[in-house]
Amino acid sequence: MKKFVLMAACLCMVLTSCGPWSNLAKGTAIGGGSGAAVGAGVGALVGKDAESAAIGSAIGAIIGAGVGAIIGDRMDKKAEELATLEGATVETVTDVNNLTAVKITFDNGILFDFNKSNLSEAAKKSLKEFAESMADMPDTDITIWGHTDNVGSAEANESVSLKRANAVKAFLAENGIAAERMQAEGLSYNMPIASNDTEAGRAQNRRVEVYISANKAMIEEAQAEAAK
Repeated sequence: MKKFVLMAACLCMVLTSCGPWSNLAKGTAIGGGSGAAVGAGVGALVGKDAESAAIGSAIGAIIGAGVGAIIGDRMDKKAEELATLEGATVETVTDVNNLTAVKITFDNGILFDFNKSNLSEAAKKSLKEFAESMADMPDTDITIWGHTDNVGSAEANESVSLKRANAVKAFLAENGIAAERMQAEGLSYNMPIASNDTEAGRAQNRRVEVYISANKAMIEEAQAEAAK
């Protein structure tokens, strides 16, 4: 499955006009004076707020419009590149600094069977391609979230969701992404994206999400570029 979702439609819901928006434009809006409101709106619509709050590391400083535009443009280009990955859905979301981040959801059919955390050969191929595509973007943080359906106990699902996230993290580390850049968490069945009342819905909920966000080095580089 190949899918690249541009968030112009969501921005139309929180902005007064509905012209086409690129991430470059979104970065400018998010980094400006109304950035908190716009960022929160996009986060609520796309990142479900809880996700947005947890993506990336807060730098504790004001980020200007120019910085938001520069990082938004970089993330936009990376999202377009990652959209070619097999078995992955690519979206743009908002991180804790109100900057554009990239979300990649690897679906259950590629990654995991029920109650399993071992990677299939197809999953390894997709993740290897992902790792290779990130070689030109070392100044980012990567957050990996494992999810499950609601079959079984909360304790068992928390364990298997963490194993799934750690399996992805370990494989990415073996393929060139520094382990210190990555954070893996198991979120059990607490954030379903489909109904757990059907097998089709449960299959969608057995997933891993990978988030790419600007780290301090990228933000500082963008600040220097914006100041020129």
